[in-house]
Amino acid sequence: MQDFKIVLSEEDISRRVRELGAQITKDYQGKKPIIVCMLKGAILFFSDLIRQLDLPITIEFARLSSYKNGVTSGEIEIIDTIKTDIAGKDVLIVEDVVDSGKTLAFFKDILLKQNPASVKICALLDKPEKRKTQVDVDYTGFTLGDKFVIGYGLDYAERFRELPSLAVVDSEEEAKSKL
Repeated sequence: MQDFKIVLSEEDISRRVRELGAQITKDYQGKKPIIVCMLKGAILFFSDLIRQLDLPITIEFARLSSYKNGVTSGEIEIIDTIKTDIAGKDVLIVEDVVDSGKTLAFFKDILLKQNPASVKICALLDKPEKRKTQVDVDYTGFTLGDKFVIGYGLDYAERFRELPSLAVVDSEEEAKSKL
């Protein structure tokens, strides 16, 4: 993987996605959840996860951003949001990484105002020590320390999303050198 240090192999990720799929299938038996992919970073995780679900589902996509020019702006912008009426329905948000929790808490609040039966969160990576806003992650792929990772949908400057594993980037300079 272009000389990056792999922290989660393709096999580790695949195994955990199967486990999450089995747990979500069990928890949502008899329901028809709406599964929301948080773009862009969660797309590979989302795609793999929904194929593990043995449930009738509806898929939706949302894209929010708190970044401008590669740094957090502190303001959350809704770029695109779901179109489905979720009143009385079960919603599962699929996210790549939960760190500060601000964007996800903001989005969950928007959804809760639409009176769904439930809103839960499934994240590939959870970084609870970076939390600035309380948000509960109901399904966690992996808990990771304060590391910047790329691959499996996660990027640096819109690059490296296609890598099949997750790798640590020690510095911005390291990532830039491999662009």
